[in-house]
Amino acid sequence: MKRTLIALLLTVAWAASSTGPVMAMTIVPEGNRNAVQPKIPGASVRRTRAGRTTFDDKYDKIRELLATDKTLIGKIKSTAAAYGIDPIHMVGAIVGEHTYNVDAYDRLQSYYVKAAAYAGNAFRFAYDGETISEFLMHPQFSACEDKSGSYALWNCREAVWEKSFRGKKVDGKAYPDNRFSAVFFQPFYAGQTFGLGQVNPLTAMMLSDMVSRTSGYSKLDENDAAEVYEAIMDPDKSLAYMAANIRRSIDDYKSIADVDISKNPGITSTLYNTGGSAQRAAALKARGGLPEENYYGWLVNDKITELKSLL
Repeated sequence: MKRTLIALLLTVAWAASSTGPVMAMTIVPEGNRNAVQPKIPGASVRRTRAGRTTFDDKYDKIRELLATDKTLIGKIKSTAAAYGIDPIHMVGAIVGEHTYNVDAYDRLQSYYVKAAAYAGNAFRFAYDGETISEFLMHPQFSACEDKSGSYALWNCREAVWEKSFRGKKVDGKAYPDNRFSAVFFQPFYAGQTFGLGQVNPLTAMMLSDMVSRTSGYSKLDENDAAEVYEAIMDPDKSLAYMAANIRRSIDDYKSIADVDISKNPGITSTLYNTGGSAQRAAALKARGGLPEENYYGWLVNDKITELKSLL
């Protein structure tokens, strides 16, 4: 019996030593890493000046909308719960978008009215007469055929665009040196996003599986642009895509960089603004340290006490 016990203890000790050290998850604390706000991009400054307003005025307007629209706050809370995130992350993203990118409507109902204006329009995703379905028939995209899930599929297609088409001439056709989403997925003007959450159509298609699984909305089809626009313009659906976007960023940082950003709304807001959470998480893992907020996330963290009071 004694020999058996000793052998068992030695086996357990060897197994424990052979597994190697277990890396602890790095939790990003609350607050900003930068003492002062990073520089605001010139495009945002020019857009705000063109509207004859200021960032402070736009912040006050969106904060007031959130403070007075209890229906909207209720929807934010319930949507956040469905995706397993703190609603402050959604509030931060909404505030950042409407402070630096667009101006807020006066009430939630205005977003429904705006969405209705897009319904039934014959939009299509295309560039220079080439539809997205025709474009994806290029053999370069065959590398994406084995990807499962909308997130992996569209990330692969975006990577192929960057490597093989962006700023290049392929089969006699020149393609712009611009983002995939700006070239094929924004027929009104490059850089445009829509709705309460200011969701990009390509981002919505990446998140289509998660939103369908969690919220029950139909999966999006790149050949039905009107459906995609309806999804990102409708406030209820837009909130689902916002939450999915934030959930995806948190999951990417955990799985790729072993970093938990769920306690820092400034970081999740930064990623909501910049996109590319998987690539940024990989870059963070390579260099080490903590992620830093940009100008947009910095504002969210700076105003965090006020924003939390809205909930």
